[in-house]
Amino acid sequence: MKTALLRRVTAELVGSAALAAIVVGSGIAAQRLSPTDAGLQLLENAVATALGLSVLIMLFAPLSGAHFNPVVSLVESGSGLRSWRDTAFYIPAQVIGCILGAILANVLFGDAAVSVSSTERLTPPHFLSEIVATAGLIMVIFVLARTGRSGLTAAAVGAYIGTAYFFTSSTSFANPAITIGRMFSDTFAGIAPSSAPGFVAAQLIGGALGFALVRWFYPDRRIIPNAK
Repeated sequence: MKTALLRRVTAELVGSAALAAIVVGSGIAAQRLSPTDAGLQLLENAVATALGLSVLIMLFAPLSGAHFNPVVSLVESGSGLRSWRDTAFYIPAQVIGCILGAILANVLFGDAAVSVSSTERLTPPHFLSEIVATAGLIMVIFVLARTGRSGLTAAAVGAYIGTAYFFTSSTSFANPAITIGRMFSDTFAGIAPSSAPGFVAAQLIGGALGFALVRWFYPDRRIIPNAK
């Protein structure tokens, strides 16, 4: 593997690990700080995730694109914006990174390093929510890219994910790698292994739907709305 590719793959691994640590760690903190208020727990988890994700995108976007998400990598390669070789390396790095990040979060809060989640999440509304959440995420990222506004991606993605924690019943995982990582923490942010495949399937469907909508609304890669 060439040095430049190795650097990009490492960025995806480290960024994914940091994202999982933020999601799981803030979930554990919220559960302990607000043990009797589920709404406040979700708010604390959502705010930390939204802000943390924005920072991570700003840190790693110039290097790897800051995907941290197999669906984003697949859509970017499908759009011709990145080689399939990169995506073939990115996806394992993202999954491994999210698993390591969840384990790190467990350790940071004094829990067992690995604890398989027992939280069953898969229901028809959750499945639909993951389709919607992932489609929306893909639209945010790639509409901004196709309209020459990629500089807004960090803030827009953070805002979208933070909002989607509340307007979707699934709390917007929208990411197969983070779904797999969250199986390894039996905490507020965890997901049972039996629920994970359904979530991943919904996310892949949502990614395809989002990609199709982006291509329909913005068939050209760079469009400035209302330009004459």
